[in-house]
Amino acid sequence: MIKANPLSYKICFLIVAFICSSFAQAQSKKQQQLEAEREKLSREIEQINILLSQGKQEQKSIVSTVEDINYKVSVRQNLIKITNQQANLLTREINNNQKNITSLRDKLKVLKAEYAAMIVKSYKNKSEESKVMFLLSSNNFQQAYKRLQYIKQYADYQKKQGEEIKLQTVKLQALNNNLLVQKKDKQKLVEANRVAKNELTIELKQHESLMTSIKKNLNKYSAQIRAREKATDKIDKEIEKIIRDAIASSNKKAGNSGSSSSFALTPEGRILDANFASNKGNLPWPVEHGVVKVRYGTRRSPIDKNIPIKSNGVRIGTNKGEKVRAVFEGTIFQIMTPKNGNNAILIQHGNYITVYKNLSKIYVKSGDKVKYKQDIGEVLTNDAFGGTVLQFGIFKGSKSQNPALWINDM
Repeated sequence: MIKANPLSYKICFLIVAFICSSFAQAQSKKQQQLEAEREKLSREIEQINILLSQGKQEQKSIVSTVEDINYKVSVRQNLIKITNQQANLLTREINNNQKNITSLRDKLKVLKAEYAAMIVKSYKNKSEESKVMFLLSSNNFQQAYKRLQYIKQYADYQKKQGEEIKLQTVKLQALNNNLLVQKKDKQKLVEANRVAKNELTIELKQHESLMTSIKKNLNKYSAQIRAREKATDKIDKEIEKIIRDAIASSNKKAGNSGSSSSFALTPEGRILDANFASNKGNLPWPVEHGVVKVRYGTRRSPIDKNIPIKSNGVRIGTNKGEKVRAVFEGTIFQIMTPKNGNNAILIQHGNYITVYKNLSKIYVKSGDKVKYKQDIGEVLTNDAFGGTVLQFGIFKGSKSQNPALWINDM
C-alpha cells in the first residue's frame, strides 16, 4: 500500500486549485467576444430607453419616436441573435465536457482496477523474506540484479498508478464543477432571451401602432423628413466646399501647383497627422453617452422607403444638454453658425478634419488649440423633431471617412 504523504496531499491540492482555475479561465475566445457584444447591445438598449423617456417629456415628434423604436427593435433583434449564439456555443461546450467526463470515468475505472490488482499481488508477496528468496534463487549475479531492478520498477509503477488515480480524480472533479457552472450560465442566457423576446413583441406592437398613425398622414411626415435631410445635405456641401478651398489655399501658399486633395503640411502638422492616423480605431466618442442612430452611407428612411437618408458621418442620439468633446488634439479650423441654428465646429489634425454638427452652444473660437477630450460645445435639441442628435464626421483631406472605423467600439 502507498503510505499517506503530507507533501503528496499538498501537491494534489495545488493541482486541484490549478485545474479548477484553468477551467474557470477556459472560456473560449469566441464566448468572450459574444459576451462583450451582448453587454454592448444591452447598454445601447438602456441608452435608447433613456432617449425615449426624455422624448416623452419633451413631446418628441412621432417621426423621431418611430426612428428610435425602429433602431431599438434592430438592436433587440441583434441582442437575441447574439444570446442564441452564446447559448448554442455553451451547449457544444457542455456536450464536450460530458464526453470528457465519461472518458475520464472509464479511464479512472481501469486505473483503479489495475491498482487494486497490484495491491492484491503486493499483499501476497509483501514479506521481506519472499523478496530475499526471489533474489537468492537467481542463477547468477546478472539475473539477481535484473530481479532487483524489477522489484524497484514495480514499486515505482505502483506509486505512479496511485498518483495518476489522484490526478484523474481531480480532473474529473474540476470537469464536474465546470459543467455545473456552464449549465447555470446557459440557464441565465435562456432566461435573458425569453425576457428579450417578450420586450421585442411589445416594441414591435408600439412600432406597428405608430406606423399606422403615420400612414394616415404620410405626406406630412415625409415632408418633415425631406426638409430635415435637405438642411443636412446643404450644410454637408458647405463643409465639403470649406475643406476643398482650405486645401487649395494651403497648397497655393506652399507653392504647390495643380490640384490636390490633401493639405500642404508643416513639419508640426505632419507629426499631428501621423499621430491621428496611428490612433485609428482607438479614438474616443465625441459624446460621453449616446447611440449611433444613423450610420455612414446611404439607406432608406424607416418612415418612407422612397426617401434616401444620406450620411457622410454618423448621427448620435444623446441626452439633452450633452457636452461635445474633441476626439483628438488639434486646431479649431472653422466655426459655422448658419441661420437655422445648426452650428458646427471643424477641427484640423494634420491632414484630417473632424466635424461636429448640430450644436446649441460653442465653447471655442477659430484658431484655438484644443486638447484630447476637451469640451468644445453642447448638442442641440431640435424643437421641430424633439431629438438631441450630434452629427459627427471625419475627413481625410477632402474625402469623408466612416467614423465607425476610427472611433473605439462604434
